[in-house]
Amino acid sequence: MRLTSFTDYGLRMLMRMASAPERAFSTADLADEFGLSRNHLTKIMQQLARGEFVETRRGGGGGATLCKAPENIRLGDVVRLLEQGQALVECFGPDGGECTIDGCCRLKARLRQAETRFLEDLNRSTLADIALPVRSAA
Repeated sequence: MRLTSFTDYGLRMLMRMASAPERAFSTADLADEFGLSRNHLTKIMQQLARGEFVETRRGGGGGATLCKAPENIRLGDVVRLLEQGQALVECFGPDGGECTIDGCCRLKARLRQAETRFLEDLNRSTLADIALPVRSAA
């Protein structure tokens, strides 16, 4: 299984936020910290907010904070949200792709099962399990 960079960056942002759950993080600060595009991270943050993993506030003292304690955020749930619309294989897409063996294919069911197990296994871990170490002030 390969995750999109969208999901990878989303997980990195959440890992950082979990290291200081009481702090509000600006997208600009996270973009600088990880050396990533602020615009791209803004889209990811919006998706995380729609999924109710983070809450965002504008203005002075604004930024994003976790909606729940890190130990209550399951990794599989985050991946499921961020990978939404990304089919594992072409035939899993909304239009079914252009598969010529659909109907007699025995691989599709096994891949669906593998995808389900992958997310179930990730859900055995929480954001607290992968939070980045707390950084000391230098």
